[in-house]
Amino acid sequence: MSRKSGDRVLLVDHKGRRYLVTLKDGGEFHTHSGFIAHDMLCTAAIGSQVRTTKGGEYRLLLPTLEDFVLEMPRGAQVIYPKDLATMCMIGDVGPGMRVLETGVGSGALSMALLRLGAHVHGVEIREDFAARARSNVESFLGSQTMDRYQVTIGDSYESLPKYAYDRVMLDLPEPWRVIPTVTPFLEPGGILVAYTPSIT
Repeated sequence: MSRKSGDRVLLVDHKGRRYLVTLKDGGEFHTHSGFIAHDMLCTAAIGSQVRTTKGGEYRLLLPTLEDFVLEMPRGAQVIYPKDLATMCMIGDVGPGMRVLETGVGSGALSMALLRLGAHVHGVEIREDFAARARSNVESFLGSQTMDRYQVTIGDSYESLPKYAYDRVMLDLPEPWRVIPTVTPFLEPGGILVAYTPSIT
């Protein structure tokens, strides 16, 4: 299946270094060993070896969610894949669940939750972070996902969207301050997960 401008591919060199490339009409991927035309990357088979103009070899792959999270544009520090997996497992997130996420940052957790089929309502205090998260989500998962993704600008310590949630994912410096506010909106049997990598 051919790819088009705006699609992403992953190039892996002989040392295992990974390069996330957004395809553009007439674009080129440049390295110390020459360049590869994006037009070639649009038509070459996934899994094949592609060569630069000077004979350098790269394996052509489609990026996974892990690849995208590690290489995507970011404004805030992201939650890394090993922690995303743990949070989703502990939270037992599945299709159709309504998830409240506080502190969406660059959208890494949002993408993991949406990939699992959840409906995500994020709360982010910074408009630039919210815009980056929306852009990253749509860029990787496609516009059809955006009907399950909403981000509200606000301070999670002060107020939260008043809906019923099956799961709550907190990525805040002081998650305990949010618990009294969110508890009335968490469905019976619901699960709350707090990501706290730096506990003082």
